[in-house]
Amino acid sequence: MGKRPNFLVIVADDLGFSDIGAFGGEIATPHLDALAMEGLRLTNFHSAPACAPTRAMLMTGVDPHIAGLGTHVEVLHPTQRGKPGYEGYLNERVATLPELLRDAGYLTLMSGKWHLGDTLETSPHARGFTRSFALLPGAANHYASSPKAGTGFPRQDTLYTEDDRFVDLPEDFYSSDGFTTKLLHYLDERDDDRPFFAYLAFSAPHWPLQAPDDLIAKYKGRYDAGPEALREERLDRLKALGLCAQDIKAHPIVAKNKPWDEMNDEERARSARAMEVYAAMVERLDWNVGRLVEYLKRTGELDDTVILFMSDNGAEGALIEAVPVFGPYLMDFISKYYDNSLANIGRSNSYVWYGPRWAQAATAPSRLYKTYTSQGGIRVVAFARAPSLVSAPGIGHAFSTVMDVMPTLLDLAGAAHPAPDYKGRKVVEPMGRSLLPWLRGEAEEVHPKDAVTGWEFFGRRGIRKGDWKAIWIPAPEGTGDWQLYNVAADPGETDDRAREEPTRLDELLALWDDYVEKAGVVMVAIPT
Repeated sequence: MGKRPNFLVIVADDLGFSDIGAFGGEIATPHLDALAMEGLRLTNFHSAPACAPTRAMLMTGVDPHIAGLGTHVEVLHPTQRGKPGYEGYLNERVATLPELLRDAGYLTLMSGKWHLGDTLETSPHARGFTRSFALLPGAANHYASSPKAGTGFPRQDTLYTEDDRFVDLPEDFYSSDGFTTKLLHYLDERDDDRPFFAYLAFSAPHWPLQAPDDLIAKYKGRYDAGPEALREERLDRLKALGLCAQDIKAHPIVAKNKPWDEMNDEERARSARAMEVYAAMVERLDWNVGRLVEYLKRTGELDDTVILFMSDNGAEGALIEAVPVFGPYLMDFISKYYDNSLANIGRSNSYVWYGPRWAQAATAPSRLYKTYTSQGGIRVVAFARAPSLVSAPGIGHAFSTVMDVMPTLLDLAGAAHPAPDYKGRKVVEPMGRSLLPWLRGEAEEVHPKDAVTGWEFFGRRGIRKGDWKAIWIPAPEGTGDWQLYNVAADPGETDDRAREEPTRLDELLALWDDYVEKAGVVMVAIPT
C-alpha cells in the first residue's frame, strides 16, 4: 500500500447552509472559502435533523436510532428510556470510526464537542481517540468566565474531559480558540510518521451567541435591514455561484415571532445585534480553521490531508424561550445570572439566540431549520478538499449523507469494516456508501436511484427514495399530514404532490414503516 492520507474532519455546530462566503454568505470566511473553492462543494449532503444524531452517523456510519442516539438524551421520553438505540451514547452495537482507524495504524485525535456520551466510560477516549479534549454535553458557554459560582448549573464541573479524566478550563478559554489550540498541540506532539485522523468539532456557532468584542464591532449595522432582506441577498448569491437553480422556488418563511417591519426600534436593535454576534462567531471559527491550514502548510502535509468540512444540521431557528421542555427554566436562569442588555449581548455574561427568521435566511431556499425533517433541517453546508481525489475544483450535486463518511475514510485508509463481529461483540455494518467512486468520476451518483433513507426526530418524520421524499411535520410548522415532494425538481418543498401521486406516497409510507421497524424508532412528539 502506498502512503495513506491524513484525515481532517471539521464539524461546525448549527452553521447555516449559506453562512460562509463560498456558499453565498456575507460573513468573512476567507480560510473556509479558499478550501471550499479548491475542493468540491456539496449541495446535496444530508445530516440528521439535530447535532447528536448527526455525530453518531459520522462516528459509526449507521442510523442514529441504531447507534444509540435516537433522540437527545436531555429530552429522552419515558417510553424511549431503556429501549435499544436510545441509550444516549454510542452503544455496543457499533464500531466507531476512530476505533477502526486506530486499529488500522492511524493516530486518532479529537478536540471539541462530543455529545455522544456524558461519562468517562462513554467519552471519546473510551471510543477510539488516542488523544482527546472534549465538551461532553450538547452545549455550554463559549467562555470559561461565564457565570458559574452559586448558579447551581448542573454538571458544571464535569463538562470537559482530556483523555480519561475531567478537566477545568483556563480562564482565557474561548471555545473555537481553545479547541483549535488543543488539536494543534496534539498534532505538534507527534513522535512518529503514522497518518492521522483529526476531528475538530466546534461548538460554535451554537447558542449562546458569544464572541470577541472587536469581531462583533465589525458587523455593526450590517444586519439592520433585517432577516428577510438578508435572505434575498443570500439567495441571489447562491444562484450567482451556481449552487442552486436560477428559477428555484424558495419555501416561504415559517415563524411565530414578529416580522422585521412589525418590530419596534428596540426589538430590531436587539435582533440585529444577535445576528452580528453570530457572524462574529462564524468569522472566529474561520480564523481558527486558518490556523490549522497554516500548520499543515508549514509541515508540508496540506495536500496529503483529506479535509472534510460540514455542519451538523441546518441553522438553529428555535425560539428557545418558548420550548416547553426547558424554556421557562432557562429564561429564569438567564434573568438571574446573565446581562442581556443591548450593549452587553455577545459577551461572556450574556446568553442569547437569533430565532427562526435569521435561521431561514441561512437555510433558504430550503424549508424550515434544525430539528425538522424538511430540507432546511437536514441539507447542510459541506465540502471536501482532496487534491489527490478531486481532479478539478467544482460543485457536486449528488445525494449523500453523513453516513457515507465512515465508508469513505475506511476505503482511503485501506481498512475494512469488521461487521458482524468486532472484538467479541456483534456490530452493525455501515449503512452509508463510499464517496470515492463518485469523487474520482467513476460513478455519476453516490447512491443507487432506488436507495432509501429515513429520518426521525421529535416525532417528525421523513423518508426518501431517489428524488422523492415524504415528510410528516405537525402543525403549525407542518400540516399534520404526510406530504410528498420531488426534491430534485422542488428542493424548496413548496409543491405537495401527495394528492397527485397517491401510489408513490403509499410506496414511501410502506418504506417508512419498514424503516421504523429496522431502525427501532420509538416515536414521541416532543413539544418545541
